[in-house]
Amino acid sequence: MRALALFSGGLDSMISVKLLTDQGIDVTAIYIDVGFGSSKDNSEILKSRAEMVGADFEIVDAKDNFVKDILFNPKYGYGKNFNPCIDCHANMFRIALGLLEKYDASFVITGEVIGQRPMSQRTDAIKNVTKLAGDEEGGLILRPMSAKLMKPTKPEVEGWVDREELLDISGRSRDVQLNLAKEYGFSEFESPGGGCLLTQEAMATKIKEHIKHEEFIVEDVELLKHGRHLRLPNGAKLVVGRNKEDNEYISKVDNPKYIFARALDISGPLSLINKDASDGDKLLASKIILTYTKSKSDEVGKVKFGEEVFEASAFESKSEVREFFVVN
Repeated sequence: MRALALFSGGLDSMISVKLLTDQGIDVTAIYIDVGFGSSKDNSEILKSRAEMVGADFEIVDAKDNFVKDILFNPKYGYGKNFNPCIDCHANMFRIALGLLEKYDASFVITGEVIGQRPMSQRTDAIKNVTKLAGDEEGGLILRPMSAKLMKPTKPEVEGWVDREELLDISGRSRDVQLNLAKEYGFSEFESPGGGCLLTQEAMATKIKEHIKHEEFIVEDVELLKHGRHLRLPNGAKLVVGRNKEDNEYISKVDNPKYIFARALDISGPLSLINKDASDGDKLLASKIILTYTKSKSDEVGKVKFGEEVFEASAFESKSEVREFFVVN
């Protein structure tokens, strides 16, 4: 018997898997990557946590599906910011249910806890998620953390899973989970209360601003998570690396809407700008990019945009750049 687990790498999903593997059930933990889970590559951490609880691990790339079908048109709307939690969870379940045959699995599990999250884990919200996922009658979605508080699912009714070995957790307290983590000897796990980037005000602001000016494509997802984002007077977006990590990421960007920009003859941040940016925006971008180098305001520096080179001088102070920031 095999189950697929929606796996975030958080404590709840780890315990849910552990509850099943302790019953002798094979589990493949799948991380549904919609693009907004983290600003860093956590694949190795996720894999190690899955192995810690006895599961195989796979990543399923769902960014394109999420951007095109969920992010901008959720049936159940958004949470506090730009987080379409109910629709997102339902979409993850639809994907997982569609993968059962591929992995020779019989049902899906998740670490959801009744009442833990205000939008997607209320009792009525969980019912909506299940209905939207297409499993209202099938009973193939099992929530081990709160199973004893819910109607038995097919895995429990059929005896694939011992219901008595599942839990009856509800609410936002993590005391039971933390005690179980200690009992199981988990060496490390995600801090309780972690969440999706879409729940953050800064990310919501960047997305809303972005779609006012240009089409949102799947390649924009990663770009929104790196660098300083600025909008220039004639409409061009400028993304300026903040540190070595940003510069390394930006150097690998393959986004059809942008070209690279960087200062010549002096070290500084790697940047991106819309390839159709006006000369006026490129000249301003040159001043901004030079401001984040050691170039002085009374010196003329060169900045290369694709194959073009512009000359400009840095602003006297970085504070003069702030008016163009998308997020301050």
